[in-house]
Amino acid sequence: MKKFNLLAFLVLLIVSCQKDDAVFVPQCEIPENLSAININYNSATLTWEGNLSGASETSSFVIEYGLSGFVLGTGTTVNATVETLTLFNLLPNTAYDFYVQKICSINNTSILSDVGSFTTLAPPVIAEFRQNLSELNLFQGDLDDLQPSVYTFEYYLNTALYTDYALKQRIVALPSGASMTYLNDGLPDFPENTVIAKTFYYNIDDRNVSLGKKIIETRVMIKLNGTWEFGDYVWNENQTDAILENNGSVVPIAWIDSDGNNRNVDYEIPSVADCFTCHQNFSNSTLIGPKLRTMNFNINGVNQLQKFITNGQLTNVPDVTSIGVLPNWEDTNLTDEQRVRAYFDINCAHCHSAGGYHTVNFYDALNVSYETSFENSQIFDKRYSIMARIQTSVDEYSMPFIGVSSPHQEALDLIIPYLESLE
Repeated sequence: MKKFNLLAFLVLLIVSCQKDDAVFVPQCEIPENLSAININYNSATLTWEGNLSGASETSSFVIEYGLSGFVLGTGTTVNATVETLTLFNLLPNTAYDFYVQKICSINNTSILSDVGSFTTLAPPVIAEFRQNLSELNLFQGDLDDLQPSVYTFEYYLNTALYTDYALKQRIVALPSGASMTYLNDGLPDFPENTVIAKTFYYNIDDRNVSLGKKIIETRVMIKLNGTWEFGDYVWNENQTDAILENNGSVVPIAWIDSDGNNRNVDYEIPSVADCFTCHQNFSNSTLIGPKLRTMNFNINGVNQLQKFITNGQLTNVPDVTSIGVLPNWEDTNLTDEQRVRAYFDINCAHCHSAGGYHTVNFYDALNVSYETSFENSQIFDKRYSIMARIQTSVDEYSMPFIGVSSPHQEALDLIIPYLESLE
């Protein structure tokens, strides 16, 4: 009788287990291999593997996303019926996390997936004159940090234009996939919709840059329909943004120089008309600074032009060594003539050379381009006029003609003795 009862119990157990197997529902699979593709500055497409093959027609996914490190339950939740989802209206240059949960049925959901992460791109540079500088997307982060966007690059000049001792940051934004094209030692050919910006500022104290700076203006040049157009952005007092102002103004500036001296200037912000006075050649708008020979020098042991070539920013260059070099006017290893001619080239030649403002409008024969021979430059014949004009700040008489309110004493200490020595 005991054997019979044991046998009956085993039969019932087997039948019961068979019935349980018939209604067993497997655990909903956990989504895996999370990734993001087609990432833009304000959108991204999320993908994952959720094993939808053979799943119920009612299977779906719940996606929760938010800024990197967000707490689950505080993010944004969206649903999907396939193993991909495109998110819109994201913040640019921002890191995000996301999780995916599979819904196999009302009563059967997976546990959350591992975290997926991605970072949106920086916003593209806008090649048009908007009301606020921030709208052009030339910088990233806090605007007053002057951190160039990833779509721009800085360039430096071996000898730079003097503007009342202001410091300057120079950046270029080329259209996606485009480059500057070599023509000769002068200006390269810039593609349509190139944006060039030059920001003028003073350190509070040149001896301690950690004390901050006072940003005055950002001059913007955009190549539109084959022509360079100009706009000037004047920074507000809070240094949070700059506003398009094309009428010009004067800003009193005070700072401490590297020798500990208190300095003051009435800084002149040019009007658009003033910009065109200097930035023209044969009455066509043009650039002044970024000539290849002016940028052809080493920075931290690397030739700047070669760096542009390596980065795909400059093309069609036969050989960097074949491009001329405008010397650094402060290099005391050079002759006085080389230094003075280099200074004249960047500070004066845009007006005093073939097609320049003074040559066209006043029939001035002075030609101080570095490549012009001394005999053809007229420097000797006009040396006394040059000395008189560069030592004063009288409007419409002093040189430079506009844009400078105080003479460049360090340059005068070189130029005046040189001109006096000519016989």
